[in-house]
Amino acid sequence: MTETTGPAISFSWPIRVYWEDTDAGGVVYHAGYLRFLERARSEWLRACGIDQQRLRDDTGIGFVVRDMHIGFVAPARLDDELDVHVAVEQLRAASMKFAQSIHRRDGTLLIQASVRVACVDLANMRPCKIPDDLLARIS
Repeated sequence: MTETTGPAISFSWPIRVYWEDTDAGGVVYHAGYLRFLERARSEWLRACGIDQQRLRDDTGIGFVVRDMHIGFVAPARLDDELDVHVAVEQLRAASMKFAQSIHRRDGTLLIQASVRVACVDLANMRPCKIPDDLLARIS
């Protein structure tokens, strides 16, 4: 089994907070941060040259979140400009562990997250090996 551990090239994706992201108190609703983290991972894959729709159509595989640990440090508010960071922390044969964080543009840390995604055969939702060509683009 191939396993790589350690910091990888970091990727960042900008996001602005809109009304739809906030709760009655004007702060980002806690579940909204999951969408921000997901968007950044998807854009990271795209930056690596991986089209998730094509991957699904051509191979029948995809990536699903297996587990996630989130530390909420400070709130984001309406109109805040955020940067969502993604770094591969661990790469295994059938999974990846990401270190992610969300910062306000002024550098304030808002969220720290550890996210493990599994590569699965979408027909039966069983884990499968990440194809070698994807591994080469990711690492």
